[in-house]
Amino acid sequence: MQSLFYRINTDRSEYPVALENTYAGGDASACWLMGGGPSFDEHAASVIAETPAPRMAINLAGAGLLRPTFWTSYDPSVRFHKSVYLDPGVMKFVHKRRALDLVPESSFKVCDCPNLLFFERERQRQFTDFVAPHHTGIVDWSDSMVQAIDILYRLGFRTIYLVGCEMQISPSSVQQHRAREVGVVHEPGELLKDFLKRCNEKGLTTGELEEVEREAQYHFAETKPLESAANADAHYFRVSQYLRLCRRAMSLAGLRLISVTPHSRLNDYFPVMSIDEAAAEIKQTTGDPALETTAGLYQQLTDRRGTFRSPMRDFRPPVKTVAEDHVHKKLKPPENHEFLIEEEGFEVAAHDRNEVRDRVRELREHPIEINEAG
Repeated sequence: MQSLFYRINTDRSEYPVALENTYAGGDASACWLMGGGPSFDEHAASVIAETPAPRMAINLAGAGLLRPTFWTSYDPSVRFHKSVYLDPGVMKFVHKRRALDLVPESSFKVCDCPNLLFFERERQRQFTDFVAPHHTGIVDWSDSMVQAIDILYRLGFRTIYLVGCEMQISPSSVQQHRAREVGVVHEPGELLKDFLKRCNEKGLTTGELEEVEREAQYHFAETKPLESAANADAHYFRVSQYLRLCRRAMSLAGLRLISVTPHSRLNDYFPVMSIDEAAAEIKQTTGDPALETTAGLYQQLTDRRGTFRSPMRDFRPPVKTVAEDHVHKKLKPPENHEFLIEEEGFEVAAHDRNEVRDRVRELREHPIEINEAG
């Protein structure tokens, strides 16, 4: 199968890096997805940092609070931090059109950066197969959040906790108070564009509201003019509806989106947890590093087997694997020997079959259990 991710050199040569399903396990692997919303604060960052789960940052999310494990962006490279691009500890995913961009405040190209992978984009993707293993690129709906979800799915994650993902920008309480003076009441969940339009119709201009005290749009030090914020809010609304329409596709793919963001537009459509409940769920599945002890581990003095109600045994598949078939072909004996294929899948010479049958019978009577010494 062709690899989805690859490196690019400065001469534009490419080589694949196989990462698909690298992070999948026996349980549904979990990852935090960090947005830039104002609800993402020091408490949330400290809780996330203590969980045994990686975290992906979108754009500037996490800046000043928490270093990401993975990072992705949709916008031009100049909008982001040099320390993210050049940090080998952060695995970065960007579209190939960014390969020859300059890393901010450096002479390096983006393709020079360590631990940075490129991908092709897919614009023509339907809601019915939003996430699926047959895609040869990452979804391009002009949004970094859906891009991040698709990347995490292809890496093998099946539970994604959304933090700092309000998916809306509301007028500040002072702006709402000013609007009420002219008879405009902001409705919960109302698009910012619609609120500004109603204010303008009452004679309160966007410029006047711009001068009124504003609340933080992000958890980091950045803001947008009110008109730009209204456009961003409309984009967030559209993407939240995209994700609502993709719920069946995600369900069929075994992907869970869980909102841990208070007052998110997504909370009407997806399961909601507190940050502490999400952390507890991760620790229940993976283990709690804070409770694990090192005492006695090097001396092997403790019995660390799990408690099972019945024994565990490893069996061969009921059909030969490709590897077994290959070995049989390589070790195929001369054609003048008579061979017998036993129930267990062994090829046995006729004159040895009684002895082999006895050995197989002994193995059945004395199964090997996992964790058994020797």
